[in-house]
Amino acid sequence: MKSGGASLYHEDMYDPAVPVGSLWEETAEPLTVGPAFEGPQSCDTAIIGGGYTGLSAAYHLAKDHGVDVCLLEAGPLGWGASGRNGGFCAPYPSSLGLETLLSRYGAEEARRFMKTQEEAIDLVRALAKDEAFDIEAQGQGVWHIAHDARRFSGLQKEADLLREAFGQKTAVASREEVAERVYDSTEQFGGMWWGAGFGLHPMRFARGLGHAAARAGARLHGQSKVLSWAKQGEWHELETAGGILRAKNVIVATNGFTRETFDKRFAGRVLPIISNIIATRPLTAAERAAQNWLTDEPCTNTRRLLFYYRLLPDGRFIFGGRGDMSGTAEDGARMKAFLTRRLGEVFPAWAEVPVTHFWRGLVCMTRNQTPAIGRLKDDPSVLYGLGYHGDGVAAAPWTGRFLAQLLAGRASEADLPAPMRGPLSPFPLPGLRRWYLRGALVYYFMTDL
Repeated sequence: MKSGGASLYHEDMYDPAVPVGSLWEETAEPLTVGPAFEGPQSCDTAIIGGGYTGLSAAYHLAKDHGVDVCLLEAGPLGWGASGRNGGFCAPYPSSLGLETLLSRYGAEEARRFMKTQEEAIDLVRALAKDEAFDIEAQGQGVWHIAHDARRFSGLQKEADLLREAFGQKTAVASREEVAERVYDSTEQFGGMWWGAGFGLHPMRFARGLGHAAARAGARLHGQSKVLSWAKQGEWHELETAGGILRAKNVIVATNGFTRETFDKRFAGRVLPIISNIIATRPLTAAERAAQNWLTDEPCTNTRRLLFYYRLLPDGRFIFGGRGDMSGTAEDGARMKAFLTRRLGEVFPAWAEVPVTHFWRGLVCMTRNQTPAIGRLKDDPSVLYGLGYHGDGVAAAPWTGRFLAQLLAGRASEADLPAPMRGPLSPFPLPGLRRWYLRGALVYYFMTDL
């Protein structure tokens, strides 16, 4: 099937039967929870989406608030972006510049927003520690690297703003300092270290959180796509291939995999963007030394069509970037070839290192360029949390916990910083979203030159 209609991209991007092919799937602990749903059943709260947001909401509703909760996921638990990302547990789930964030929302609300991200990063570590599962945490911060000499001054300004306006721990290093202490490459002209965040194994986190939610009493069901959604009186009725789930409340946690025909109240309100990752075989000590790679902290660069990359505990190197406007297998093969070529150009010593894995997923953007969390105005029994702009590893579990608190009456929407507060606004002329994206990608490509 071609793209369009029920989704913006080719149906392969949304089909759980199509192999993802990620390194994370091969190296995570086995998934022992999440059988397909069989109904009829009923619960207090149904969750649609089995990624970080949905699993965290299920965990906290069951464990902290004693709520009867049932989760439905179209694929296996963690099948979407939660099991496909680069493993950057990092702050700032927004595509707004820091100055724009301050001018649009004011200093107090902008600082509240940043504070949630500190809490979110701490929450990820706490969940893994409290529930005793290994996420392969790496590093104590993230590096942002200038890909050419012109961009270094912008990083210096960003570091000052983060420190002075938001109280963040930052440091700036010249090209020579980064080459000596971090790594060197053809696209390294100094960098900014932000002392918030770390790297992790994203699928280990997703599956560990799923097992913890199940132990807490949440009913979790993979391979249980919601086929239709209606409301009869006070009850929502969610139809799956295995039967009907009836619930008093519903949490929507589908993020970039939200289908256009899922529900008209969510249609045209998110812009998914395809992100792609390659992984190499483990690098030898000599290969790492050839680029003087010395850090275990995640790195991104200053390209608008950013590259993001990190060395994993077993020595493999992952290298990711945005792109692909269709989601077809053919365009996926072209993106794999592009990333493989660019890896060798940025890190020439690794140009001949074999690539063993390639996979892709969907980053979720919103019209406001910030996360959207809240309740539907026309039906307060429907809650939602999505739109992490490529930085949801920390933000999504925090959102799930907040939605649990909101539903349990332990928090209100006023407790949310203004940048994260709904409504989830529709894009203007939503049928043109892929054209908006195409234009943006061309512009970003030109400005990256």
